[in-house]
Amino acid sequence: MTTMEQLRAAKTASKALLRAPAERRNQALRNMADALEARREAILRENALDVEAARGTVSPVMLDRLALDGGRVAAMADGVRQVAALPDPVGLTLETVTRPNGLRIEKRSVPMGVVAIVYESRPNVTSDAAALALKSGNACVLRGGREAYRTARAIAEALREGVQAAGLPADSVTMLEDTSHASVGELMKAVGLVDLLIPRGGRRLIEACVRDALVPCIQTGTGICHVYVDGEADQDMALDIVENAKTSRPSVCNAEEVLLVDRRIAREFLPRLKARLVDGRLDAGLPPVELRAGPAAAAILGLPPAGPDDFDTEFLDYILAVGLVDGAEAAVEHIAAHSTGHSDAIVTANPETAERFLQTVDSAAVYWNASTRFTDGGEFGLGCEMGISTQKLHARGPMGLRELTTYKYVIRGTGQTR
Repeated sequence: MTTMEQLRAAKTASKALLRAPAERRNQALRNMADALEARREAILRENALDVEAARGTVSPVMLDRLALDGGRVAAMADGVRQVAALPDPVGLTLETVTRPNGLRIEKRSVPMGVVAIVYESRPNVTSDAAALALKSGNACVLRGGREAYRTARAIAEALREGVQAAGLPADSVTMLEDTSHASVGELMKAVGLVDLLIPRGGRRLIEACVRDALVPCIQTGTGICHVYVDGEADQDMALDIVENAKTSRPSVCNAEEVLLVDRRIAREFLPRLKARLVDGRLDAGLPPVELRAGPAAAAILGLPPAGPDDFDTEFLDYILAVGLVDGAEAAVEHIAAHSTGHSDAIVTANPETAERFLQTVDSAAVYWNASTRFTDGGEFGLGCEMGISTQKLHARGPMGLRELTTYKYVIRGTGQTR
């Protein structure tokens, strides 16, 4: 089928979903989870082919992002079941007003219709996106990247099987067959067929969609996430948070890319940082973190200074830009100049300093004494997420079920005329 034919089929399916009761949608989700487990071996076979084809062409951390095993397939199925167990976001009465003339005006949550998502090499996005879309009454159009296409197609086939077993249209979950750039262009211009487009990938993809899309588009974030270690921080806690934020999974958008350290503690803290992230990880047989330090930090660490773009780069690797600042206000100014508005954190024992930071840093998620790695739909209790929105209109932060609905006004009268 052509992309436009697939989009028209998804639009038709969205009309059936609009009429489907919550329990029918929940049954479809439970069936989808069962089908993922039943097709696990087939999914892993296709994934092994994708991984082998990508080997040598992408970094080890990106290869890990692509690879599946039995545990990750089981986690995908569990994620779908968690979404099924969440409260229904459709048909909620958000506000009710009764006017002096007797008109009763109700603001009610309704599905978007067709939600399209463009993503790259993370196979679990296939099941996360489909589950959230279906739960919120939307048809889902998936456009995966070439490097993960076999895996995503196998996952989507399982999901479609589960949807159909619940008596809903299989085209409620649609995987585009065309993985060329042309299909992204068609999605961006599919007015009347795509109700919401979510690009989830690199900076160039997101910028292209935001710039060129004729359909409504959510700006999901490249994540240049910062951790600021204040002069009054518990340094042991700070080292734990920095290591987790950088190394627990460096290929994801909520991983730390920039560390800012209060100049007052730099001579004490930076050697401990190097011992923890470089020497200690080497001794433990773990990938060390490459520190790209600004001039003052580089002098303390005995490293060459960072390049001009290192504080504006989403590395998605074991690389960390390190800079010194003169206190929390300077850290806020640095973040304002370099952050992508995704997730930024402060580590401090001073609650007044923390509150000023939380109030003035203008990002989707702002943390005090916690890792940026928690910016995630599952960690926020949303089941999973469609992406992390770094814009301010309609949705911001992890996009869960509520963010995949819009609303309409339902007005009941008794013959009123104006």
